[in-house]
Amino acid sequence: MSMLAQIEAKILDWDAASQRVQQWQAQGETVVFTNGCFDLLHYGHLHYLAQARDLGQRLVLGLNSAASVSRLKGPHRPINDEHTRIWQMASLQFIDAVVTFEEDTPWDLLQVLQPDILVKGGDYAPESIIGADIVLKRGGKVMTLPFVEGYSTTSIEQKIKNS
Repeated sequence: MSMLAQIEAKILDWDAASQRVQQWQAQGETVVFTNGCFDLLHYGHLHYLAQARDLGQRLVLGLNSAASVSRLKGPHRPINDEHTRIWQMASLQFIDAVVTFEEDTPWDLLQVLQPDILVKGGDYAPESIIGADIVLKRGGKVMTLPFVEGYSTTSIEQKIKNS
């Protein structure tokens, strides 16, 4: 399979992602889910995503749509268009599937996917993470991973504005 075909095969709609997750789980693989905007990809993102993947055998990324990013971050975002962000994420070797969602939170997507582990970055209490109820109800785990200090899309955006 060509590299382009391998990347495209990771970009899934909700139904295909649900089927893929069920297949992986039926094979005994642990499916990890995380989500975010991933607007300007940086070291902090890459470190976090690699750590998330290490929690299981498969990593599914829920990617906020462009409209969702704008509602959450403001009208000046996203900086990278949705197509670029999808392809960047699907190009990463430690991501097994990328699914976009239009809503402000991935709660509906998590209802469909039913992953084994839900992971977020930062200082959340695991039970306060959106979708924790879904994952915990099926016996899964909810975890947080620390941010890498000094790396954020907001700081990159400010650096660009100030130069």
